[in-house]
Amino acid sequence: MHMKNITCCFTGHRNIPANEYAAIQKRLEWVLNHLVHQGVRFFCAGGALGFDTMAAFAVLKLKQVFPHIQLILLLPCKEQTRGWALKDIENYSKILSQASEVIYVSIGYHRGCMQKRNRQLVDYSQFCVCYLADSKSGTAYTVGYAKQKGLHIINFMNS
Repeated sequence: MHMKNITCCFTGHRNIPANEYAAIQKRLEWVLNHLVHQGVRFFCAGGALGFDTMAAFAVLKLKQVFPHIQLILLLPCKEQTRGWALKDIENYSKILSQASEVIYVSIGYHRGCMQKRNRQLVDYSQFCVCYLADSKSGTAYTVGYAKQKGLHIINFMNS
C-alpha cells in the first residue's frame, strides 16, 4: 500500500458526545496539522460513523492547505451504509467522492470484515489517532492491536 512511516490511521467510537464534538474537532485539526508537519502524508479512515467521519472531514479540510496529503478510505465492504440515516449516507458519499483512494476489504458483508478492516488500518500505519473511551469495544481492540504493533498512539480521551 503506502509508506508506513508516513501513514496515520484513525479509529474511534461511533457516538461522540454532543458537548465534546467541537473540542474534539478543533483538536483533531491541530493534531493532523502537526502530523503533516512531521511528514505524514497518508491518512487512512475506515468510513464508520462518528470519529471516522470527523477525521475524514478534517483531512479533507486540511488537504485544501496541504494538497499533497491523501485521504485513503479502507472500507470493510460495499454495503457499509446499510441501515444508516440519510444524512449519514450523504456525508459518507461526500467523503467517498473526495478520497484519494478507496479500498474494500470485502465486496460483501461477512462476519469479521470490520475487524479485518481495523487490522489493515493498523498494519499500514505508523501513527494511530483515536477516540477511545470504552474499553470493551471494536475501538479498544484496534488500539490494543496498534499498541502491540508499536504505533505512535494519540488518544483524544487521554490528552
